[in-house]
Amino acid sequence: MRSITVVGASLAGLSTVRALRAEGYDGEIVVVGEERHTPYDRPPLSKDFLKGDLDADALALGDADEYEDLDVQWLLGERAVRLDSLARTVALAGGRHVRTDGVVVATGASPRTLPGADGLAGVHTLRTLDDAKALRAELLDGRPRVVVIGAGFIGAEVASTARRLGLHVTVVEALDVPLERQLGRRMGLVCSSLHKDHGVRLLCGTGVAELIGEGRVTGVRLAGGLVLPADVVVVGVGVRPATDWLAGSGVQVDDGVVCDAGCSTSVPGVVAVGDVARCPNPFTGRHTRIEHWSNATEQARTAARTLLTGVSAPAPLTAPYFWSDQYQVRIQLAGHVTPDAEPEVVEGDVDSRSFTAVYRREGIPVAVLSLNQPKFFNRLRRTLVPTATAAVS
Repeated sequence: MRSITVVGASLAGLSTVRALRAEGYDGEIVVVGEERHTPYDRPPLSKDFLKGDLDADALALGDADEYEDLDVQWLLGERAVRLDSLARTVALAGGRHVRTDGVVVATGASPRTLPGADGLAGVHTLRTLDDAKALRAELLDGRPRVVVIGAGFIGAEVASTARRLGLHVTVVEALDVPLERQLGRRMGLVCSSLHKDHGVRLLCGTGVAELIGEGRVTGVRLAGGLVLPADVVVVGVGVRPATDWLAGSGVQVDDGVVCDAGCSTSVPGVVAVGDVARCPNPFTGRHTRIEHWSNATEQARTAARTLLTGVSAPAPLTAPYFWSDQYQVRIQLAGHVTPDAEPEVVEGDVDSRSFTAVYRREGIPVAVLSLNQPKFFNRLRRTLVPTATAAVS
């Protein structure tokens, strides 16, 4: 290959560039990024950056010296709108066509929104640096009433940050138990109780009927009719993979880009990495999109080898892992929690919010959850091994 185009100036995209060079590739690399920023770290956006403790420069994943060594052509502020697999070109919104021999799809995902949110000031999603800047300006401006819709990890982190800023925070969650799908019912209740511990109102088992306001949001009407006054609303109801630009390309898309274990897609010379890639996973037993920081870096090495050799490289047998910082509590989870997996606290105790639990299915450990016990967690996480043969579809 003489040229490779990475679509997505993200952690996954940058990690793939690094991996390509580490594998000895010395051809042209073009990185297309819809944002005008070089790659930056996203996890602090809902925490230290949002609180005002970090500036944008501190989020940078690389520096000028590294980028010079990597010898990358950056096309930032450019959105990919079409992939022509036959002509081997990536079309950009501005009319430019990038000719390429290989393509890395690293476009990630975009946040889902609510009907009526468009054009209504004070309503935010949080995915990009610009999103975080806009939300931070409002939170630091002293707008006291914050409603967070969605008690997933991003919503919980935003609620935690807003509460630490001294704001009045209400979290609305459609599920009866927040995080039940990720942690199971028992541990979902434990982690969601952190809201109550810190004076945040948590309303579960209810949906949002509408956002209220003319020009600017003033409230949230719930499905049961209750109206929550709001100066700022943050919508954290999940994401959808950014795959629209691949329509008609021949790349198979189904809740992300469908890949084999080596990140190879249905089109030769096209691989996918990061949040957008749906690969077979031996820990889940099915094709899965893993929206974790660690996955983006590990998967990039596999994708680079696959792209350069034309043969699907073996993926590392690493358990899915993520962390979340809420109310000065570090939550860490490794592995995959199935509905029939039972957690057992093996260190610490739940009431102190400092413990480690091992999930077992048929006696086999399949996941580890820890609150404020990183050393013990890291030791146990290394004991997890794949327990399922990943399905083809």
